[in-house]
Amino acid sequence: MTQRRSELLMPAGNLRKLKMAILYGADAVYLGTPDMSLRTKSEFSLEDVIEGVNFCHEHGKRAYLTLNLFSHNKDIPKLDEYIDTVRKVNPDGLIIADPGVFQYVHERAPELPLHISTQANICSWLSVDFWKAQGAELVVLAREVSYPELVEIREKCPDIKIEAFIHGAMCMTYSGRCLLSNFMAERGANQGNCANSCRWNYGFKMRLKDGTVQDLTITEENADLFEFLLEEGCRPGEFMPIEEDDRGSYILNSKDLCIMPKLDEYLKIGVDSLKVEGRGKSEYYAAVVARAYRMAIDDYYADPENWDPRPYMQELEAVGNRGYTLAFHHGRLTNHAHNYEHTAAIAQWEYAGVVTDVTEDAFIVEVKNKLEAGEVLEFISPISRDPVLLRMYDFEDSATGKRLEVVHGSTKTRIRIPFDLFDHEDLDDLRARFPAYSVMRKERPLTEEQWARIRFDKDTQKMEVAGVPNLKTYEKRRADLVEKIGEDSNERRFKTNRVGVEGCCGKGCNGCLIFWQDDKYARAREVLLKRKQGEQLTRAEATELANATAAE
Repeated sequence: MTQRRSELLMPAGNLRKLKMAILYGADAVYLGTPDMSLRTKSEFSLEDVIEGVNFCHEHGKRAYLTLNLFSHNKDIPKLDEYIDTVRKVNPDGLIIADPGVFQYVHERAPELPLHISTQANICSWLSVDFWKAQGAELVVLAREVSYPELVEIREKCPDIKIEAFIHGAMCMTYSGRCLLSNFMAERGANQGNCANSCRWNYGFKMRLKDGTVQDLTITEENADLFEFLLEEGCRPGEFMPIEEDDRGSYILNSKDLCIMPKLDEYLKIGVDSLKVEGRGKSEYYAAVVARAYRMAIDDYYADPENWDPRPYMQELEAVGNRGYTLAFHHGRLTNHAHNYEHTAAIAQWEYAGVVTDVTEDAFIVEVKNKLEAGEVLEFISPISRDPVLLRMYDFEDSATGKRLEVVHGSTKTRIRIPFDLFDHEDLDDLRARFPAYSVMRKERPLTEEQWARIRFDKDTQKMEVAGVPNLKTYEKRRADLVEKIGEDSNERRFKTNRVGVEGCCGKGCNGCLIFWQDDKYARAREVLLKRKQGEQLTRAEATELANATAAE
């Protein structure tokens, strides 16, 4: 039997994100307009949808439109107009959740391939069979389906396409069917407008007998008198501390789904579509996540026996996340799937800019985050795997020609980056590898608390993937994180040696005057010229080469 080849399906929150996802490796995208889908924050107009679908088809890719609202009577009169519009757009599939809407569309537009949304909560082969009998071409399985269940569904339902989530934010309720947001903020989670109430911080309060409500303040004098714990019904004897710092407590906060460590298992059984969540995430997220999974999927099919997830995980760590979890992959969540200490998404890298135009002699780049003299920009190609590093000592405003030492991302300034700054690149190759929509990133300085959190999240992910808890390491990392939270310092540092225009980070970047011209780096240059760009010298190598140069 021919092996099913899985497609990579990326979200598209607007037209530029769609184009980036496609250019960086997506086989398909899903998108929708605000009125008739769970996409009330969608930035697509009808004209954008048409252009986006055409862009996908021109690149040999697929586009799926969403019609996955839970219909009320007021929505029904819009359906005929929507169907007529969709026919003109010519999508490769229409994603539906409501059985009534499914039947309505199936009868009036039988030529449209219909996909069943995750909102339908499909968790068994019986439900898959039901939708197949109704005429569905593909079903999206709920995030709560475990891998053993997925294997059984694939075996029992070989004649219908199945789609599974592999990456993105996790919902604390059943695949998006949350009423917290409606209750707390009057924003409908089931209409794509979730306020993320599960991410909020919650504080302790106490109600006195006279009806007044006061803060429950833990002080040095009373801290040793009591401790607040939760005991969940299915885990008797396992107590979860409820701890509150100045920011509150995050007892409902899930980490982000990341199946990359187990992706080969999904590819092996032939899951037809591998779905990434994140229509509200940045275009940088769309590009980098698509690129990471594209490389991982292609490498698996090229050499499944030697496939290793680690290089792709390094790429995924370059985008903001709340820590990664396998979620329901093994069937039952562990404590490692949640973040009780923090809620914000962080990463060691940040979006620096995007190429908006390629002229005869330069890149025109829209700046996305603050750039300062001495910054090292890493150009991430949608075509080639190897990045290109460029160190810049100032920036040229593309509109005025003015030289700037600092550029703020909020100003939407466009800078001109001449090709002659790339002193170690073939210019024709450079132009080919970095077309419009190519993204750049740069290292981001983090607080000690954030570095502690990254270490904690990475160690707990390793434990979850291995299925072997390491209580000693867990407690050590968690204690370190709690200590750093308590210090509440705003001082930030880079991971690598970064000293602006005064020193060198040791990566051999294009344009690094110090590295390529200073005699003390002579031996280091010989070593790095034989390596891929950006492969930094280790501390031991740097010391050894510096000593050797000094001895000469």
